[in-house]
Amino acid sequence: MNKILDTACGLLSAAALFAIMALTFFDVGGRKLLANSIPGSLELTELLMVVVIFSALPLVSRRGEHVVFDSLDAYLPAGLKRLQRAAVQLLCALVMLALGWLMWGAGADFAASGETTAQLQIAKAPFVYGMGVCCVVTGLVHLSLLLRPAAQDEEAEGGAL
Repeated sequence: MNKILDTACGLLSAAALFAIMALTFFDVGGRKLLANSIPGSLELTELLMVVVIFSALPLVSRRGEHVVFDSLDAYLPAGLKRLQRAAVQLLCALVMLALGWLMWGAGADFAASGETTAQLQIAKAPFVYGMGVCCVVTGLVHLSLLLRPAAQDEEAEGGAL
């Protein structure tokens, strides 16, 4: 399952990032060389950034690559670190699942109202639905990390909890 998650999210995020790079290259090139930029390039970049950020979120969570404040970890007993780890994973899971549920509702509202971007008239609902799905997947990743034995976490983090 991890391989499927890594592949799907990684490819989606990489494709969107590549599209941003290509769009920016051609937009700047057109502006400098032809005095003509790509219409709606800012909107496209914004939508693609949503794809990059939210599709990478489950990967970042699964790999534990978030910013971590661990200055006090050396002074905490192992039992308290395990409790802290469990509390953080549970809180993150609940927040991400709730956020996914709210995003899905917002996507439904956008779909019902026909909300689109200002210049290119691209429907926003599919992007908001995608954000919701990625949040739910991230919440499930945190639940799976909560259920994972602490010994696996220590190995994944190089022996430090």
